[in-house]
Amino acid sequence: MGSEKQEHAATVQPSFKGPLISDRENHSPAQSLEKDAAAAIVPDHALQLDKEVERRVVRKIDLFLIPLMWIGYGLVYYDKYPDLLTLDHQAILGSAVLFGVTNDLHLSVVDRSTTPPTTSTQRLSWATSLFYFGMLAGLYPLTFLLQRFNMGRVLGAVVILWGLVAMLTATVTSWQGLFAQRFFLGFVESIIPTGFMCIVSGYYTQEEQALRQSWWFSSTGGWTIIGGALNYGFAQITGGALKRWQYIYLLAGALTVLFGVVCFWIPNSAVDAWFLTAEERVVAVERLRKGQTGVRCQMVKREQLKEAVLDVKVWLVAFMMAGAYTVNGAVSGFGPLIVSTFGYTTLDSILLQFPLGGIVLVFILLTGYLSSRIANIRLLLLIICCLPVIAGCAMIWKSTWSRRAPTPVAGYTIIGFFGPVVSLIISVGMANVAGATKKSFMAGTIFVAYCVGNIVGPQLIKTQTLRRHYPELWLGLIICYSIVIILALILHHHLRTENKKRNALPRDEAERDKLAFNDLTDQENRYFRYVL
Repeated sequence: MGSEKQEHAATVQPSFKGPLISDRENHSPAQSLEKDAAAAIVPDHALQLDKEVERRVVRKIDLFLIPLMWIGYGLVYYDKYPDLLTLDHQAILGSAVLFGVTNDLHLSVVDRSTTPPTTSTQRLSWATSLFYFGMLAGLYPLTFLLQRFNMGRVLGAVVILWGLVAMLTATVTSWQGLFAQRFFLGFVESIIPTGFMCIVSGYYTQEEQALRQSWWFSSTGGWTIIGGALNYGFAQITGGALKRWQYIYLLAGALTVLFGVVCFWIPNSAVDAWFLTAEERVVAVERLRKGQTGVRCQMVKREQLKEAVLDVKVWLVAFMMAGAYTVNGAVSGFGPLIVSTFGYTTLDSILLQFPLGGIVLVFILLTGYLSSRIANIRLLLLIICCLPVIAGCAMIWKSTWSRRAPTPVAGYTIIGFFGPVVSLIISVGMANVAGATKKSFMAGTIFVAYCVGNIVGPQLIKTQTLRRHYPELWLGLIICYSIVIILALILHHHLRTENKKRNALPRDEAERDKLAFNDLTDQENRYFRYVL
């Protein structure tokens, strides 16, 4: 861009809330904190980038961030698998159920006043749900703590604490103690998914975000398989001073502590990414100018919070996430237990998690790849992936549950399409907001909804209705996914309509360049475009 563009005075249409931007001048520390970190290393005008250098920079970012996030979110999920979605310590709970934790901690209660006696697993349901109550309590405070202070230091400290809490599960001797442990575990784990979502939005363009979000989120499928293999190994333990489920939590916690140490090396943003050269850091930042999503701002802004609370698309995404995640609350905590009712042994029930994990892994990656190659296809893919989940629930519910019956197992397997549904919801949500505080709020809200879905899911399982194939569960999930489809259609119409309005406005390239790194929200910046 020429010097005349640098001197061009930017103005904003009255219908948008963006401030007038003057040419670069000396700012006080408080004023600098208000702006995007990118302003420290790039000018107000666009820079020409060498495509080969840009590709090299993206590869280096990928090689550093993606494996780290894949392992980290896998741990959230594994300490759930022995949790299905985050090493979340919930999936661990699902497998620990098969290894005797229900009896050891008195999580099931037999009512002998009935004929025949009935068994209630409501304590197990609450052990699953309390993890998400803890996550609910931690999401907003830890997400904004991560925005306000150094990312690597905050992540490292909290992740190490998470690992220690996970290891302490092995010392629990009662269901009351497990309830307390699950709450605090959820609290500290809440920092991981929102932190990763914000990291991706600060390093990648809108077009690239779907694929990168899918890469780290695919660890839910990968760690379903890895966790199943590890737990199959633990199942072979027949002696020792500890129970098999205690070994699972000790391993998960130890791995998490090691990951926490590595987190201290995560840079605050692309502006000070130590694994890039000075020239590469400029490229890493400049390439984000076109999307107007910004890099990182460490000031929490009240006006952005107000805008986010009143933004209809934030809540459409949140309700979609809540509906989509009801299936995880049931499947991660109770999946192996449900499969075992089809006449499979404990070890068979663990091995049958592999096909489900494979579907989660493959289709999260496939939908992420397609979203990066074909414009505005994310919501369409989301709707398509809802259909197998609905079909799977119907197959389990209405089929014959005879010994080793194939139909309910097949239905259980294709429920794994919930993985790409959730991955696409995350991608759509984070790519369609700008402004650091608003992005933090969106990330937190998405996972608040995730917690709500996970809390509701286990409560749909009533062991007294086993003979009728848990009708409340499968009907509830079918209704939830039907609602997700309707909300996706509404969101598509809303975003498409907004883009049409913005495309009709006059365009000033110099003004667009100046506004890119001023930490404006998507509503304040008329050059922001929504992805469908």
